[in-house]
Amino acid sequence: MEKKIYVIRHCEAEGQPKEAPLTEIGIQQAADLAGFFEEVKINRIISSPFLRSIQSIEQVAKWAKVNIEIDERLAERLLSTELLPDWLEKLKATFDDLDLKFDRGESSREAMQRIMGVVEEIFKSDSQNTLIVTHGNLMSLLFKNYLPDFGFEQWRRLSNPDVYLLKFSNDKLTIDRLWQC
Repeated sequence: MEKKIYVIRHCEAEGQPKEAPLTEIGIQQAADLAGFFEEVKINRIISSPFLRSIQSIEQVAKWAKVNIEIDERLAERLLSTELLPDWLEKLKATFDDLDLKFDRGESSREAMQRIMGVVEEIFKSDSQNTLIVTHGNLMSLLFKNYLPDFGFEQWRRLSNPDVYLLKFSNDKLTIDRLWQC
């Protein structure tokens, strides 16, 4: 049976905290996202617990008449508990060294294992078309698991929102970017 997982990066938000809502532009992007999925038969929607992720997919869930399942494993990666003025350089380093960790933060490998757990469960489930809504860094680490060359520069080129399709068919996995800004 063919399995499809649509991996979605949330729409534009007002900030990074868990409770940061979508901006006005983000609200319009969420409407555009709903239009994008109009022709897709959706069996499941699984989202990060962050408000921006939930708000990004609410219109799709309403239209598809599918409940949004919240999964903590799709939450934003915590790079560090300390304020890092050079956070971008540190993030770049974590794409090269998957075990690099800062101040009670999460390594790339740990974050990758989190999202891979979600994806593996979906592939083993009966659901044929699942949407997962998450964050750019975590999404990038998922792709890096399958495509080792997917790194910092590819992360920088992600958009808000963004949509990729992971398709598993005949024991073969393909990854395609579907969203065109």
